[in-house]
Amino acid sequence: MTPRTLLALALIPFLAACGGGSGGGTVKTAATRPAPVKTAVRAPVRHAPGPAQIQTIPGLEGVIGATSAELSRQFGPPRLDVIEGDARKLQFSGTACVLDIYLYPSAPGREPTATYVDARRASDGQDVDRAACAGALLHRPAAARQG
Repeated sequence: MTPRTLLALALIPFLAACGGGSGGGTVKTAATRPAPVKTAVRAPVRHAPGPAQIQTIPGLEGVIGATSAELSRQFGPPRLDVIEGDARKLQFSGTACVLDIYLYPSAPGREPTATYVDARRASDGQDVDRAACAGALLHRPAAARQG
């Protein structure tokens, strides 16, 4: 074999690698490629929130169902008043405890009312009886309600 033949034989594997895969020798360009398949993606279904779950605990009858104005009349001005969307959290505190009252509207467009209450000790954050905390904060003198 001549050196030229050996060179041609040595180049065959390199040339074969450049040829593509399907053997037809056709190079697909953007114009000859099939159009991308469009997949319909459905938007997530948004359900209207159901009615708020209302907590029922003996001793909280005057708190659960109350509006923010009614709660302020009972406990004085809230220490915190946080509004998120249509929900609201009022926080009342005293030396004995901290009372968090969560208000949600019973239906779209309605005024939020208290549906859930949480209570903890002011000193260490440990849970305390919710009705007892509400009772302790209800009976504070008006001057003590301010802070």
